[in-house]
Amino acid sequence: MTIVLAVVVGILFACGLYLMMRRTLVKLLLGLALIGNAANLMIFVSAGLTRGAPPLIGAGETAPPKTYADPLAQALILTAIVIGFGVLAFTLALVRRTYQVTKTDDLNELTTTDR
Repeated sequence: MTIVLAVVVGILFACGLYLMMRRTLVKLLLGLALIGNAANLMIFVSAGLTRGAPPLIGAGETAPPKTYADPLAQALILTAIVIGFGVLAFTLALVRRTYQVTKTDDLNELTTTDR
């Protein structure tokens, strides 16, 4: 399962980089979102997959059981998802406003402000 997820992370990174090298702002935004999700999945996979072992300590126990999921990676991913969504929404608003002002989303045409 870990190998499959590692391959998926690689594919997501490759697709994200490919989209970021395109000339339109929308594809740049989609590439940024893909790379963010690939990074989150990479953190999740690197923490190790433990099926059926929650990151909880049972009632009356003082130490976690032998196998348990790492809660740090899950907390990092949850924080990254929230921050990534905020950045994505802000960038989407910037792209929309840029398109309204310039009537184009081509990055080569946006290099100059002379219109």
